[in-house]
Amino acid sequence: MSATRFLKSTDRPLAEAYGLALLDLDGVVYRGKEAVGHASDSIRAAEALGMRVEYTTNNSSRYQSVVADQLKGFGLDVEPWQVITSAVVAARMTAREVPAGAAVLVIGADHLRDEVAKQGLRVVDSSDDHPAAVLQGWFPGINWQVLAEAAYAVEAGATYLVTNRDLSLPREKGPTPGCGTFINAVVAATGVEPVASAGKPEAYMYDEARLLNASGGGDPVPKGQCLAIGDRLDTDIEAGNRGGYDSLAVLTGVTNPRELMLAPAHLRPTYVARDLRALLEPARAPERTADGGWACGSAVARVADGALRVTGDGADGIDGLKAALDAAWEAADSGLDTAALALPEFVAL
Repeated sequence: MSATRFLKSTDRPLAEAYGLALLDLDGVVYRGKEAVGHASDSIRAAEALGMRVEYTTNNSSRYQSVVADQLKGFGLDVEPWQVITSAVVAARMTAREVPAGAAVLVIGADHLRDEVAKQGLRVVDSSDDHPAAVLQGWFPGINWQVLAEAAYAVEAGATYLVTNRDLSLPREKGPTPGCGTFINAVVAATGVEPVASAGKPEAYMYDEARLLNASGGGDPVPKGQCLAIGDRLDTDIEAGNRGGYDSLAVLTGVTNPRELMLAPAHLRPTYVARDLRALLEPARAPERTADGGWACGSAVARVADGALRVTGDGADGIDGLKAALDAAWEAADSGLDTAALALPEFVAL
């Protein structure tokens, strides 16, 4: 059994400790058309401290320039090349999987189709064109007919590739079906799983962002100086862990304290914060107490008598959550069923 990897601390603000932020968008910078609280101000302040920023998104339907314009509307200074979409990564991935000039059945918006065409591949819409591959993304007009064409082609032997496997998308009114939901429909119909996914939790997107950040000259920022930031453990954080990147999980999107406490090792972040204001502060990590508990600030977490309890000032806030995470992860890695524990709530988050 490997040693538990606990939350880390820094003696400088995160924006000074890391040279490049790999920022997720949905649930971190915005929700649909609405900005996430404190996100824009924090990003600008982080850039003023010297941190460079790349925006990484599993969304394959929106052009980089469109996303950049939305971010500019939030007061951010963003160039289109700083936006790394799963369409960009997926098109390059597809070009490596099929012969030059091959037909590819593309399920997705114009952005995905254009990126595939840029790779010298022929975009088709029907299984009757005998495509060498199916590349499935998400777009608002997806319907039964396009999913049926994908199923026909996959069943006939086309290589099945996808942009991402997110089951849901955060929107102003709440979660909505994501690309993974529609992928599951094709998988259920054909029994064939995609051979590769361009989006997170694969690390391709983070690697691509590092390369594009260095495209103007110079070497890519070393992985140890990059910080992957997101709201999803099973995409943003897992991609960081797969690729060897430190990560920050923020609580402005889908991730919640209970999910964090029960996270298996491959989904655990390096840092946890309420929101992106954490970039402007040193990260405080819990420390072990003399009696085997975990203390963060004045909050102390202990596992005993079938419960994980947090006491002290800040017990129901971010310090209490951090202490609880190290206590829960250590207990899980020692063989305890943490899902059976009575877990604390964090009402001050």
